[in-house]
Amino acid sequence: MSWKFDYLIVGAGFAGLTAAERLCTQFGKRCLIVEKRNHIGGNAYDCYDDHGVLIHNYGPHYFRTNSPRIKEYLSQFTEWHPVDYAILSYTEGRFWNFPINLNTFEQIIGRESTSEEMEKWLEEHRVTINNPKNSEEVIISQVGWELYEKFFKGYTLKQWKRHPKDLDASVCGRIPIRTNRDDRYLKEDFQALPKAGYTRMFERMIDACGDKLHLLLKTNYRDVMPHLEFDHMIYTGPIDEYFDDCYGQLPYRSLRFENESFTPEELVERETISGKPGFWQPAMQVNYPNEEEFTRIVEVKHATGQLCGNTTIVREYPDDFGPGKEAYYPIPAPDAAALYKRYKEKADGESGVSFIGRLATYRYYNMDQVVGMALAEVSKITGTYD
Repeated sequence: MSWKFDYLIVGAGFAGLTAAERLCTQFGKRCLIVEKRNHIGGNAYDCYDDHGVLIHNYGPHYFRTNSPRIKEYLSQFTEWHPVDYAILSYTEGRFWNFPINLNTFEQIIGRESTSEEMEKWLEEHRVTINNPKNSEEVIISQVGWELYEKFFKGYTLKQWKRHPKDLDASVCGRIPIRTNRDDRYLKEDFQALPKAGYTRMFERMIDACGDKLHLLLKTNYRDVMPHLEFDHMIYTGPIDEYFDDCYGQLPYRSLRFENESFTPEELVERETISGKPGFWQPAMQVNYPNEEEFTRIVEVKHATGQLCGNTTIVREYPDDFGPGKEAYYPIPAPDAAALYKRYKEKADGESGVSFIGRLATYRYYNMDQVVGMALAEVSKITGTYD
């Protein structure tokens, strides 16, 4: 006996859930989502830990977008908590404003300054490279060797286990360099978090589907394939895994997280560092580009606005990808791109399957971009366009 569905969707992250919600509610299609983890939401999954603190289990997810369409779509399932995502960098025994801006420059020279003086300083220190070809070149062409060594080189080596000169310019090039006092981490017009958390938003997307959607957790889609009949598959997992690594495994970076929680009493002695009661560090995210093994410490309570006496920090350690480890980041390097191209050509010849999402397209996307990709794919496979 077979189960019959219009669509089989592999993965219950942003891509899979968006596609399912549209197909079920807008087109009345019957969908089955198969998810290997024991929860929905993919890497954007959040929950309350044992200390009552809402945490992002797979690293911080800072939602932002310039697309009114994406904001309007997701607003059906959540209210929003506006956030100005602010981060710092810690090296040489002190906190630095980051991304680099006029405040950072004043910390470097030890006095007040102006945008004009900073621009002149950068002009004197930057390396002339007309067309930067890698991440090292893109940074030294903007700020020179001193700031590259202080804030970028060590962080990138830890994060990617590759030298910046061996990574695409986009890796470091996406971080803004400013000569004014704008210390925002991100530049998009809309920056916010789902008010009740990502998981609650995903649950509402599922609820909207009603009995048109069936969800299987802790299940490998290959195990249920022999028992299914469906018209089309939407695949959001690793593209190389779909093809049984026939050309070899694509390179990924994984992550390891270490959580540490603190009571209000324990946080009192941190107030001179955090700057306010109830927090362990002075910003939502602090980068550690040089001395430590971890790349950053995140205290997401800064961003969620949660009223809670306890707090939890998460130290994030880059890790090699291998058996039993999650593939978090496709590696943006020429050799990886060449291997992915072979898989992409094979995927283009696969009938009845859509490949969407970060892992299925082997590219780093922000969450709003993944939602947009899923919406576009639904329009394509249903033959409807806005």
